[in-house]
Amino acid sequence: MERSSVDLIPPPERVMEILTSTGAYRHGHFIYPNGKHASHYFQMPLAFRYYDNARILSVGLSRLFRMETNIAKALPKVSIVSPSPGGIMVAFGVREALSADQIYWAEMEDGKRQFRQYIGSGDVYPAIIVDDILRSGRAIKETISLVKELGTDVIGVGSIVAFEGAPTDFDGVPVKTLMKFDVNFYSDETEWKGSRSASESPVETVRF
Repeated sequence: MERSSVDLIPPPERVMEILTSTGAYRHGHFIYPNGKHASHYFQMPLAFRYYDNARILSVGLSRLFRMETNIAKALPKVSIVSPSPGGIMVAFGVREALSADQIYWAEMEDGKRQFRQYIGSGDVYPAIIVDDILRSGRAIKETISLVKELGTDVIGVGSIVAFEGAPTDFDGVPVKTLMKFDVNFYSDETEWKGSRSASESPVETVRF
């Protein structure tokens, strides 16, 4: 008997279990490239290196999309689009689960987010934008602009994890996510030490 869509969506506790056990989520004292301090760090590709985990997360996210009538009706003539190479694994997993026809990803070149050459108006089907993690939403906003410049509608947006305070919709399209994460960033060492997040963990400087 086929399981329902809801049965195939992992609860947030299961998502965090996967991310923690694979090292994709780490707790400690981290300094980000912008100089801010935090008690957490996500390196999502570490979870997606294991096929079973990648499938659980991708299928779960895909089911949230499939439950939307407008998306279900559009399949398979749909493009799954990642804002960057970092989200390609999510995009491929969601594309496979939805049996969507196309996949694209944007890249940063000369400080600007853009698609590869020779992608023109009419090439991209109605698009679902997916990423591994949603923070400020800037990358997704820029990707939506790219898609719309090609004359294509955005019919879905989603990420595996979304930070509390991140956008919950883009131009009226609601964000689908498997897990919300409550995060605090601190501007400097002094602010960090005075916070409840402060710990005795050794400081790690992270690149992304």
